[in-house]
Formats: sequence, C-alpha cells, structure tokens
Amino acid sequence: MTTANPEETRPATTWFAASREALDRPLTSYYLLIGSSVLLLTLGLIMVLSASSVESYADSGDSYAIVKRQLMWVVLGLPAAYVATRLPQPLIRKLSTWGLLGSMVLLALTLTPLGVTRNHQTNWLGVGPFVIQPSEIAKLAVILWAAHVYANKERRLGDLHHILVPVVPGMALVTGLVLLQRDLGTALVLFAIMLGMLWVVGAPMRLFAMAMSIIGVGAFYLATTSPERRGRLLNFTDPFKDYHDSGWQAAHGLLALSTGGFFGKGIGASQQKWGTLPEAHTDYIFAVLGEELGLIGTLLVLGLFLTIAYAAIRVATQTRDPFVRYVSFGITVWLLGQMIVNVGMVLSLLPVIGIPLPLVSYGGSALLPSLVAMGLLIGFARREPEAARALAARKRQAPAGLSGKSRRGL
Repeated sequence: MTTANPEETRPATTWFAASREALDRPLTSYYLLIGSSVLLLTLGLIMVLSASSVESYADSGDSYAIVKRQLMWVVLGLPAAYVATRLPQPLIRKLSTWGLLGSMVLLALTLTPLGVTRNHQTNWLGVGPFVIQPSEIAKLAVILWAAHVYANKERRLGDLHHILVPVVPGMALVTGLVLLQRDLGTALVLFAIMLGMLWVVGAPMRLFAMAMSIIGVGAFYLATTSPERRGRLLNFTDPFKDYHDSGWQAAHGLLALSTGGFFGKGIGASQQKWGTLPEAHTDYIFAVLGEELGLIGTLLVLGLFLTIAYAAIRVATQTRDPFVRYVSFGITVWLLGQMIVNVGMVLSLLPVIGIPLPLVSYGGSALLPSLVAMGLLIGFARREPEAARALAARKRQAPAGLSGKSRRGL
C-alpha cells in the first residue's frame, strides 16, 4: 500500500489556501465586480465592431457607424456608473419610487403615436433621432423599488400579505405594459426578477409553484397568438427542420458556433455576419463571438458573468443592510437570468425571444441601465465596513509611501 508524499500534496494545499485567503479579503467583491464588468464591456465593444461592420457598411458606407453609436453610449454610461457608485443610499431609495413611476410613464407613451415599431414590437419610444427602449429602464427601476419596499417592511415579511402587496401588483402592472408592446422576452425577464425578489424575502414555495404554472400557460398562449412566435416555439429544438423560414436565425446561430471550434476563426473572420445571421450584433452576438473566439471565448464570457454573480451574492450575504441585500440579489437575477436566456436561445435550448446579452450586445437602452446597475453593486461593495476601512487605510498609506521614496531619492 502506497501513501501520498507530503511534499507532493503541499503545493496543492498551499495553492488552495492562498486562493481561499485571496477570496476572503475585504476588497475581493469590489475588484471582481470592476474587473469582470470592464472585461465584458471591452469584449462587447470588440464584438459589436466585428459583428456589425458588414451591416454598417451596407447601410451607410461606414463600417464603424454602429460601433460609434455604441461607443457613445459607453461614454455616457461610464460616468453614470461612477455616479451610481457614489450615490448615498437614502437618495437611491428616495429616487426608486420616482424611477418606477417614470418608467411606467415611458412604457405607456410607447402605446401612443410616439411609439416606434421594430420587428413587430412597439417597444421603442422616439422623439426625433432620439430612440430609447423604456422596458430596459424598467428592469432596474422595479428592482430598486421592490428592494426599497421590502427594506421598509423587513420586520413584517413573515406575513404573506406584506410580501405580496404592493410589490407584486406593481411589478405585474409594469409587466402588463410590456406585454401590450408585444415584447414577450422582456416580460419573462421581469417575471424572473419578481420571482427572484419573492424568493429572497422568503415567500412560501407553494406561491412559486402557482406562479410558474400561470407564467408557463400565459407565455405559451401569448407565443401562439403570433405566427412568428408560434413557428419559433415549435421549431426551436430543431431549427433545421424549417431552415428557410422560422428556423433561419437559430440554424445560422448554431452554424456560427459549430464552425468556431476551440480557438475560433479570429476576430473579424466570421462568415455568418455577412448577411445570413439576423441581429448578429444584438441578440445573436454570442454566436458571432463563438465563431470568432471559439469555445475559449464563450467560456470566458460565461465565466465573467458567473464572477459577477459570485461577487454580487457575496455582497448580499455579507451585508447587514436589507436594501443592499435585496438590490444585489435582484440585479444578479436580472443580469444572470438574461444571460442564461440569451445563451440558451443561441444554443437552441430556448425559443428565440429577442433578449440581448447584457454588457455585450449592441444597444444603448440596454447598456446604460446595466452599467448603472454595475455601478450600484460596486458602490455597495466598496461601502462594506471592512472594504471601506481597507480603502481608507490605503489612502492614508499612499502619501507616506510616496514621501518615503522621495526622501530616499534625494
């Protein structure tokens, strides 16, 4: 019988101990959130440039037209995210109700002549050249409002009435306005956010069983009311069965992923973006990413989203502030859930319902609220007591270190 050599097991033990020590540091969540969001944003800009270049040139003669607009939203979104990291919590909570009401007004305005129809959905609001999608703003607004309400009711959440009212009616009203726009994908994301918020406040399991039944039947009914949705619902598991009609987009998405291999064809080398893959720079950007960066690139994106989820849940579990806990968990459900739906859609594991990949897909209306949400998470992470003390200690030590070097240099 052989025994393990202590010298052989020591490096592995040391590595695990060092990794655990690094994850236990006060600023771990702070740096993980910043690093992951910056990497996703950078990768998104690169892929938007690559995936949109053909369409941009065909439409305007400028291969950079679409990525320029995306870059403009990044320039607007980064300062907004920075401000979100510095906003005091009382102000965020005061603004949450106004944010919800404002998003509901914008959603209602899409049902007026100001509404703009794209891809059979009137979910855009246009004034001159300025066009936004209010439903993207509503995702963040409902999370902040629900978290504010639940934080106020923290000691009364053992009562089912206080869990349901007014959060469920309020979120159902927002979802109803989205359904009137014929935007089933966003409505399902809002349902997921609502269920996530109910779960984190301790709603009974029978409520989830009933809600999932209602949502499943309702989503199936709404999908069958549109011939396009019905075709996608019936053919999503085998898009090649109706390759030239309802399965066209899903089939070409699978072709893009399957030809990428392990390392991909290289940035800019996608073939599917040359007019055969619809929405290559928006809903199906993950397919182009898989074709150009291969399995390595897709796993990197999934890993970055999981890192954000890990850091956000770490903030939620370590905080004593109920508002921070509920907002952190709500944003996690939103971003991670939307990523899962988008990737499942591209892999033909879910029907095509028009959901963008957060922080990566083209679209300022989706990017700006996502960056603000990341800013809020980063702000929560840096204001944790231990993290705040660590940052304050670094600021105190920095001038002393610089002056010491200056004296040695002299």
